Amino acid sequence: MEVKIGVQHAPREIVLESGQTPEEVERVVAEALAGKSQLLSLVDQHGRKVLVPADRLAYVELGEPAPRKVGFGAL
Repeated sequence: MEVKIGVQHAPREIVLESGQTPEEVERVVAEALAGKSQLLSLVDQHGRKVLVPADRLAYVELGEPAPRKVGFGAL
């Protein structure tokens, strides 16, 4: 699943492919926004951990991964 995280005062968003379910990601984001944890912690498909301070979250967008286009085919 694709997760986009907007961070306050940062010009670019963080984009990662997560193996977690949408429900798990939503629960972790809700806990961070409610103040139950200081950090939003997500793990991508390669096992790398992404930590974002909860008080710096601007938005979190959950979506399905876009299929990667390969080759020089016409659209």
